[in-house]
Amino acid sequence: MKRIFPLIIGLITLSLVGIILLQVSWFQQMTKLRYQQLLESTEKAAFEVAIDLGRNASFAPFMKIPRKSTLSLLPDDYGISLRRPTISQHYSSFEIREKLTKEFNKRNIQSFKFEFAISNNASDYNIELQSEGYERALADTDHMKRYILPLLPEEAASQEGVVPLENLILIIPAIKVQVWQSMIWMIIGATLFSLIILTAFGVTVNALLRQKKLSEIKTDFINNMTHEFKTPLATISLAVDALRNEKVMQSTEKMKYFSDIIKDENKRMNKHVETILQAALLDRQELQLDMKNIHVNDLVKKVINNYQLQIEDKKGTVEIQLDAKEDSILADESHFTNLLSNLIDNALKYSKENLHIKIYTANHGNNVHIKVQDNGIGMSKETMKRIFEKFYRAHTGNIHDVKGFGLGMNYVKTVIDEHKGKIKVDSTLGKGSCFTVEMLVNKSIS
Repeated sequence: MKRIFPLIIGLITLSLVGIILLQVSWFQQMTKLRYQQLLESTEKAAFEVAIDLGRNASFAPFMKIPRKSTLSLLPDDYGISLRRPTISQHYSSFEIREKLTKEFNKRNIQSFKFEFAISNNASDYNIELQSEGYERALADTDHMKRYILPLLPEEAASQEGVVPLENLILIIPAIKVQVWQSMIWMIIGATLFSLIILTAFGVTVNALLRQKKLSEIKTDFINNMTHEFKTPLATISLAVDALRNEKVMQSTEKMKYFSDIIKDENKRMNKHVETILQAALLDRQELQLDMKNIHVNDLVKKVINNYQLQIEDKKGTVEIQLDAKEDSILADESHFTNLLSNLIDNALKYSKENLHIKIYTANHGNNVHIKVQDNGIGMSKETMKRIFEKFYRAHTGNIHDVKGFGLGMNYVKTVIDEHKGKIKVDSTLGKGSCFTVEMLVNKSIS
């Protein structure tokens, strides 16, 4: 797994980078192609409109008249031209726009904006007629594309020396921006699918990391379980061998002593089995609750009494401060007792010398708070984040006799959640920890 995991990540990363680079290259090629298509289609559309307008265009067939001596005031070549009414006298700006729009629609470029004008070629490109945004588009010389097409009638197109007096000027403003806008849905689609692929990649990596983590947790759990069962089995085996000894068999006290050892170790193994079965029930969400009214202060006293011998064995002290006036809650007595027992057991496991446990109850609004505080080894920030994870066990530093499967705090969190309560932990490494349980007061009890 250690070798395969980096290989999988590397291959997926290379694949994603390759897909993204291909998409970027594809977009660049598509943009160039779309740009060329737009130029060709626009030029063809403008050409068709120029032909249509040319039917009413003015033209001047240039005729040379030889200079005569009697006409000494004339130049060597004197030209005359025939001229008809201008385009602006035949068409309005709206009509010309309609013609251009129709041609744009034919070539599937109707989404592109354009501006136009009719210029007078004879008077230095003076504008006879123009669209509303023509001047603004003309000013943006860096980003627009301009076409100038002469307007000639059909009968003049084949004649030599015909000078067009009018031109159709067509401008596509911000042409590159419009090309990108015409591809916006393709860009959005490609980006969306890329994000989906990246999300899938993230989910896959996260799943692999979780699987790796679960594999490590499973290995730790098996090691812990093996150790937890191996110790009592070895003790039972020694006690059985001792019971077979003739001297022991002749002594009632020794027989009772070794029998008690076997019984205690058997209880210990049963407790481990019960813990594992309980964890399996929590996984299947089969935690059955027998909800009834219980008094928190009384429950705290009961649990402390059960741990009195263990606290004395560690030469520790307990400080109890039951300030909650309203201590009735709706809860399952068995599970809530186990919850408090786990918190106190946790304080005992991770204690140092001069063990001191403080237990408080107090009312805050409509809630009753139960605090279990110790002066043990404390926890790091990382441990506080993961303390309620299943099978997680905190590093104990120099304390090597801490036993268990890492299920206690996960059970506590599950029971609290099932009771619709809250639990939080505050801890300072080397100074101790404080667990606070928050439950709603059952005010229906008078």
